[in-house]
Amino acid sequence: MEGLGGLSHLFVTMFLTGFGGVIVLPAITDVTMAALCPGQDQCSLAIYLSGFQQALAGVGSVVMTPLIGNLSDRYGRKALLTLPLTVSVIPQVILAYSRDTEFFYAYYAVKTLAAMAGEGSFHCLALAYVADKVPDGKRTSAFGILAGVGSASFVGGTLAARFLSTDLTFQVASVLSMIALAYMRIFLKDSVPGGSMRQPLLKEVEEPCAEDDSSQRTAGTFKKLPSVGDLICLLKCSPTFSQAAIVSFFNSLADGGLMAVLLYYLKARFQFNKNQFADLMMITGIGATVAQLFFMPLLVPFIGEEKLLSTGLLISCINIFVYSVSWAAWVPYALAGCSVFAVFVRPSLCGIASKQVGPTEQGMVQGCLSGIGSFANIIAPLIFSPLTALFLSDEAPFYFPGFSLMCLGLALMIAFLQSLMIRDVPPIAGGKISSNRCTDTLV
Repeated sequence: MEGLGGLSHLFVTMFLTGFGGVIVLPAITDVTMAALCPGQDQCSLAIYLSGFQQALAGVGSVVMTPLIGNLSDRYGRKALLTLPLTVSVIPQVILAYSRDTEFFYAYYAVKTLAAMAGEGSFHCLALAYVADKVPDGKRTSAFGILAGVGSASFVGGTLAARFLSTDLTFQVASVLSMIALAYMRIFLKDSVPGGSMRQPLLKEVEEPCAEDDSSQRTAGTFKKLPSVGDLICLLKCSPTFSQAAIVSFFNSLADGGLMAVLLYYLKARFQFNKNQFADLMMITGIGATVAQLFFMPLLVPFIGEEKLLSTGLLISCINIFVYSVSWAAWVPYALAGCSVFAVFVRPSLCGIASKQVGPTEQGMVQGCLSGIGSFANIIAPLIFSPLTALFLSDEAPFYFPGFSLMCLGLALMIAFLQSLMIRDVPPIAGGKISSNRCTDTLV
């Protein structure tokens, strides 16, 4: 394994991709509102459409992320990275051309399809690439650094959005996404998982096939694609992975709900606009970058992923509870500055899950973890978008604009309590956790 030195091109690709994706986030709420409900501060249609899009993206990710992760274990990370980077360019080009209502609907349709095909798979493959290059002992710190690079792109993108006009924002995003794709294809070295376990956690059945029998080769290939049985096998064979999966589900449920409703809540409650959204994102991103690039590599060796995970979940839970009762426009700014430890959750989860399998199954396990998160992202907007629209309207059963946010905080509380049950487990050596009982479930 090469260590962090072999990840520089991945970091550049991550930064460019993240920058191009984040730069449009502060503007997209205003663009959506202008296209659907011109001149209004509250628009139920915008909330419902955004939630519906997120739910469909989750449906696609549940299917595609484990599939792409598993295929990358067989055919290398670089080839599969091309898909999410390619499909991310098209929606941005549409809004770079025009933001009229008809073009917005075209963007909405293409963005939904692109998200179903590639959303979540880029980060899954990036994590698997890191796992290929970095040894077990340093892997969680490397995941943190990768997340820190993503946070740095978040800061850069929101800072640029703060000063660019809406026209230039989507044009710059389109160009950066194209550069990221070209850079990855030219400079990133492919990574096919090296080494082999004496008995992998998930049994692969070798299919003999004649050189001239293409139908048998095709059948053998599809037989090895991930299935529900693969996920069940992972959950049965590793109690630690099962606990991490539960934490991932409830954490993703809260994150997905927050993503679907927070900006609309702030716009309706405090009349925030693009610039204020950008300011909030920039404050959060700066804290996340510093925490992940500098604090996390120092803290992991001393307190471990499990304690970092619990700390991050607890602080996230407190933040959302306070969001739900925000009484002034300065409160979201204060909370954005207090979210440093909350960014430890995802890298810690990935590090814990990564230790549960061998080097030839990193794409599978990261894909399964992402698929579980994507399933939560299907449910979240279906629940919290209508709930938010109801409590922001005049027909609310009682006055509590942040009621849906309080419910998100309860989901994070469940994740926090579950994280307390995760115990430190040494990395797998030679697939010793495998058993015939587990592998037989796949036959």
